[in-house]
Amino acid sequence: MVAEPTIALDLPLKALAWEAADSKVWLSYNDPNYLKQWFSLFDELVKNIAVIVPLINQALR
Repeated sequence: MVAEPTIALDLPLKALAWEAADSKVWLSYNDPNYLKQWFSLFDELVKNIAVIVPLINQALR
């Protein structure tokens, strides 16, 4: 947040589990690569938040 203060709008990263009208369950979150583009972050900053992807994948198993 020091390098790009406006990213505080998206931090901490969140995941949303929701059920659609057809009873399918979905998990939504902002991908770190999307945040990298949106906020023009450097690679070294993105790796700090990219840890969410493997954690979400592990939770889905």
